[in-house]
Amino acid sequence: MSWAKKTENAMNKLFYGDNLDVLRRFVKDETVDLVYIDPPFNSKRNYNQIYNNIGKEDRAQAQAFIDTWEWNNHANECYDDILTNKNGVQTQQSIALINGLEKVLGKGSLFAYLVSMTVRIAEIHRVLKSTGSFYLHCDPTASHYLKLVCDTFFVTRGGDFRNEIVWKRRVGMSSAVHTSNKFGICTDFILYFVKSDDAPFNPQYNLNDPDYQSYIEERFTSVDESGRRFQPTSLVNPALRPNLIYEYKGYKPPANGWMITKEKMEQWDKEGRIYFPKDKNGRLRRKSFADELKGMPVQNLWNDIFEINSQAAERLGYPTQKPEALLERIISASSNEGDVILDAFCGCGTTVAVANRLKRRWIGMDITYQSIALILKRLKDSAGRAAADAVELHGVPKDMESVDALIHKRDDRVRKEFEKWAILTYSDTRAVINEKKGADKGIDGVAYTRKSKDEITPVMISVKSGNVNAAVIRDLRGVVERENAACGILITRHEPTKPMTQEAKAAGQFKPENFAAFDRLQIVTVQEILDGARMNLPLIEEVTKRAQSVVKEKQIGISYDAS
Repeated sequence: MSWAKKTENAMNKLFYGDNLDVLRRFVKDETVDLVYIDPPFNSKRNYNQIYNNIGKEDRAQAQAFIDTWEWNNHANECYDDILTNKNGVQTQQSIALINGLEKVLGKGSLFAYLVSMTVRIAEIHRVLKSTGSFYLHCDPTASHYLKLVCDTFFVTRGGDFRNEIVWKRRVGMSSAVHTSNKFGICTDFILYFVKSDDAPFNPQYNLNDPDYQSYIEERFTSVDESGRRFQPTSLVNPALRPNLIYEYKGYKPPANGWMITKEKMEQWDKEGRIYFPKDKNGRLRRKSFADELKGMPVQNLWNDIFEINSQAAERLGYPTQKPEALLERIISASSNEGDVILDAFCGCGTTVAVANRLKRRWIGMDITYQSIALILKRLKDSAGRAAADAVELHGVPKDMESVDALIHKRDDRVRKEFEKWAILTYSDTRAVINEKKGADKGIDGVAYTRKSKDEITPVMISVKSGNVNAAVIRDLRGVVERENAACGILITRHEPTKPMTQEAKAAGQFKPENFAAFDRLQIVTVQEILDGARMNLPLIEEVTKRAQSVVKEKQIGISYDAS
């Protein structure tokens, strides 16, 4: 079946919300071919999104997510769901494991993390097809516990643990290593499980492996007239074959005969695949060309894919961003065109970007709107606006009722979600979320425009969900004037009052070089954003790096066998 036929009437889906709720409500049993997740690792760190180097240094980054866990209401709910098997997806072994770990670990940070992961892994097992595969990306913090958790679902129900993949993500040595009291950590682990022995696997090959290159240089020492490197290999049949004993172009046959028929010998001769020694008493051989080999079969140590550093072309500034080559290997190995790929912790969308490029259908989920906005922008940049517009979006506010639900959402794991949605939607993901308020008088985001060819100036954005009055406009005007900003934008849930509109008009206009003037203070309602209003200022600077356009089907130096 063609890719077009397979994907007919099949939308790619992106969900904004808690992946546990999304999995339970929207993903049916046994509908997914491959799941890859790169969840938080319980690293006890805050991770920030890094923006382009414009504007003030203290606004160059904003919090993307917090990877610090604590025993709270969410942990209690997950724990109760497991012990009571509330949704019928737990196993006797998973219940026994969690019950036992509570006695060992107590109700602290690590146990809160494990119960949160356990309820999600249970749902992932449920949505996988009987031929499905699961890759869980983790680090030494909790990998040993996570493997046990996965065992209780996959191994106990007819599946199998196939590999612990070790990814050497870091090559360099930081100075901290030399003053540490332990060996430096330069690897992540990827736990690879299958739901049954029928799960597909397409072997992967690496053309750039140093051992493979040494093998080519040592064995393939001959070069033919077209410049192709080859190794002469035997054409002698190991057993006596009288029907294959024939002379060819004056070269006598071996005692047992050739390995191929005369017709095949003639075909290979026409294709330049036969090596003719100068001496007629010599033996004909086959030319085995180096450029026709697939490369070194990939093992469970992946040291040929490097982490995304500050200079990497695909770097988007998102913390924990994984290289596309890593996801390409996983998706190519355990799925085929038209299959459904699911990532429940999407982050900046590497999985969905690669799945899209490799002609797979995909389902992505993330709990922060920062990620949702970045994924949509990444798809637009890499695959075109049509690809981004074709995504079936769930959970993103589409009316005032859903906006109010977001405003009143209470979740310790996320913060400022209403402000993030309003700012990133109105600015078309061209604004920085402001984590620091204080003297900024309620500034929630900053965009950047140009005053002239050589001068960048900020645009201050304030978001208000409650009732507003003229004092809010005066405060915003004070920040705009103090920061010498191009303008200030107030995004408000409620309609502005007449005094607010008058106060905004009294601020005058800003005139950039070679462009028309615009109001120094602007008021935008949430309803206008829902109706499609977007920031329309001249020469707005991009604050996130543009994703590369898709120009190739596979990463250079990596091949795979999907036969």
